[in-house]
Amino acid sequence: MTNLTSVLNQLERERTRLISQLESLNNALSALNAKDASHRGRISAAGRARIAVAQRARWAKARGAKVVPISSRPKRKMSAAAIARIRAAQKARWAKWRKQQKSA
Repeated sequence: MTNLTSVLNQLERERTRLISQLESLNNALSALNAKDASHRGRISAAGRARIAVAQRARWAKARGAKVVPISSRPKRKMSAAAIARIRAAQKARWAKWRKQQKSA
């Protein structure tokens, strides 16, 4: 009888030890999964740009339009005269606003 009790006690201790190890392994796994999950969904700006170019190409193909890669398109630049006109118009708007503020 005492031999059976001794074996049962030893098995209980072993089960407790194994449960403790299993809990620590589960904690380690959940910590690693949480860290891994924080990096999911992050895409670099270059990656987003590649995705956008590919999507535009798919839409152009669906519409039957000619597909032009965005990198080969020339950049649009404003002429110096256009920039000067914008500056002059903005200065005129500010002058008008200042004049209204003085009269108010």
